[in-house]
Amino acid sequence: MNAFGGRREAREEALSFLYETELTGDPIDESLAARTIPLEDYAVELIRGIDTDRDDLDEIVGRNLKGWTIRRMAIVDRVIARMATWELRSRPDVPTGAVLSEAVELATQYCGEESPRFLNGVLRSVANELRPEEA
Repeated sequence: MNAFGGRREAREEALSFLYETELTGDPIDESLAARTIPLEDYAVELIRGIDTDRDDLDEIVGRNLKGWTIRRMAIVDRVIARMATWELRSRPDVPTGAVLSEAVELATQYCGEESPRFLNGVLRSVANELRPEEA
């Protein structure tokens, strides 16, 4: 497995898992333990990081929303925003461009028509905040 393909698949796995737990409200650890098919290591890292840092991630995303709140976002949009924000904050080895393009790609695949553009704008603002040296 190469890092690029592996991360892409892992992001999809994490998105699906986090969407499901967002809907059910089931605890992350219990849901991970109940899985019969193991997730990619990077997916688990994303899931655990987002679970641990959810309040901070929501605050960062919320600061970068204009006239909107994170709770008003569609669930999939919110999960993608958290994932990208976590990567921007916690994984400096992952290039900003890769994080943003993967988030937009996920939004294009799984969200409404307006979501890719909306998330791109929000996440560019997040990236400017978290990685100003790359802005």
